[in-house]
Amino acid sequence: MCYFSVPFIFLSSFGNCRSVKEFEKLNRIGEGTYGIVYRARDTRSDDIVALKKVRMDKEKDGIPISSLREITLLLKLRHPNIVELKEVVVGSHLESLFLVMSYCEQDLASLLENMPTPFSEAQVKCIALQLLRGLDYLHLNFILHRSETFTVRLHISDLCSDFGLARCYGIPLQPMTPRVVTLWYRAPELLLGTKTQTTALDMWAVGCILAELLAHKPLLPGGSEIQQVDLIVQLLGTPNENIWPGFTRLPLVGQYSLRKQPYNNLKNKFTWLSDAGLRLLNLLFMYNPLRRATAKDCLESSYFKEKPLPCEADLMPTFPHHRNKRAAPAVESQSKRNKV
Repeated sequence: MCYFSVPFIFLSSFGNCRSVKEFEKLNRIGEGTYGIVYRARDTRSDDIVALKKVRMDKEKDGIPISSLREITLLLKLRHPNIVELKEVVVGSHLESLFLVMSYCEQDLASLLENMPTPFSEAQVKCIALQLLRGLDYLHLNFILHRSETFTVRLHISDLCSDFGLARCYGIPLQPMTPRVVTLWYRAPELLLGTKTQTTALDMWAVGCILAELLAHKPLLPGGSEIQQVDLIVQLLGTPNENIWPGFTRLPLVGQYSLRKQPYNNLKNKFTWLSDAGLRLLNLLFMYNPLRRATAKDCLESSYFKEKPLPCEADLMPTFPHHRNKRAAPAVESQSKRNKV
């Protein structure tokens, strides 16, 4: 493995880094926060990998700091539900850099748009448990994922990926850029201008993902930040100081005219869901970030211990044809969730 700093210098024909020419690009499978991703074959081992080209569009002095963060974080992480960074390889030019990562057959967002039939509740529970285990590991290591983008290898449990927005955090909390997480999955404290970010951001996104998997459609598909706040209020009721201490002091509260809506409508949205399932969703959708469920809380939820029980990861359906097409279009269509 090779390591870089900014600015970086290649020595002895790129030092110990392998050349990207040792990898056969099979097709383009997507675009992460900070780079294009290809399905590729390692000609040395014959393994299928994900090859992520690092964006260097505006960099003259070295690797973008976002990519350095991603590389640094991924080198530290080893967990069954976290995508593995295998190595860093280089192209023929200084600005050509690729991350070689474990290949995941399924991208959850695009898969949901193309599946012939929705996941069963037992399969939803399996996916949710994998996601929660990955996030629990990240949070125990003081890392915020800060993106709803999770790539799923359903049959071997690789789940959390796309670490371009991930950050380490500590005590005291330091300000971070607020424009993270696609709008549909963005926590209310972000929408209202919080200066600090906690693991509660990731947990709100988990709630949105779980609800989407259960309902077979996005829960809060806002078209703007104003509409997003309004959809949250329609679903959960109008926040106030009693349920969310410090709410009125958030920087952007004055920019919104919140409708007066005194009811939590989650039960009306999920009339068929068990009491344990509704409790879990309500804990994930707590307005007060300090009271929002943690990944560990969720893993201990009785929802995952009642019937239908989560299916085994090995028994999850696979859709290899979905991402394994050699003839991929030059410009992939972006889903609505990524345009917002």
